[in-house]
Amino acid sequence: MRQIVLDTETTGLETKEGHRIIEFGCLELINRKLTGRHLHFYFNPDRKLDQGALEIHGITQEFLLDKPRFFEKIEEIMDFVKGSELLIHNAPFDLGFLNYELSLLEKNTWGKIETHAKVLDTLKLARHQHPGQRNSLDALCKRYSVDNHHRTYHGALKDAELLAEVYLAMTGGQIELSLSESKAKFQGSHNNSISALSKNNIMNEGQNAVGFSSAVSQERVHALLSMAQFEPIDRAMFSGSLKVAYADEILKKNKEKDKEKSIEES
Repeated sequence: MRQIVLDTETTGLETKEGHRIIEFGCLELINRKLTGRHLHFYFNPDRKLDQGALEIHGITQEFLLDKPRFFEKIEEIMDFVKGSELLIHNAPFDLGFLNYELSLLEKNTWGKIETHAKVLDTLKLARHQHPGQRNSLDALCKRYSVDNHHRTYHGALKDAELLAEVYLAMTGGQIELSLSESKAKFQGSHNNSISALSKNNIMNEGQNAVGFSSAVSQERVHALLSMAQFEPIDRAMFSGSLKVAYADEILKKNKEKDKEKSIEES
């Protein structure tokens, strides 16, 4: 399954006021794994930015002066997203702006973006899973222990990266990633390595990190605890979707050992 996590930044909030896209960022997931393929563009909107928008994304008029116009990159964008499922947080906003930009083309042969890709609104998904709670990207990052400390301003590609991690955690974690792959991914991060995490630390971090039902969370946390007795645990393992893959892999290995032991004893 091919999914594209997408975000935009704009000059303001309303297309009916002539506001335009100034930043476009998206990245590719195939079968719930990041491929490394992405698109990222800034655009000259040929109009002034609202002060309120500037305070959100921090992109200045001067920075955009030498950037291309949206129409110059539309073919590349559409070729990249067509046939995929788009993952967008508050999809009506971004789709509204993308379709507005398409409508401004001298020859719009594409029509609307929804005719070329399916759309999954992750805000709607989050509201369904967490009714009555805050479901902004920042709130979801906190809920799923996704590190967003660097997010001083909004940014299209930066926010797409965070959303990808939140989405994978929110929909069950990146379970295809094996334990060895997880550990290899974080090899070399020695400054974040913890040679002896206490039981309380692991319990607290594990419970905060694994955002599932309490029974499943407890099972995963105990799996992490059993592993901590034998090897260092990297704090990075508790960030984002990798935490679930790591815990599940340990849990799987423990269950296999228990099964083997049961067979031997019978």
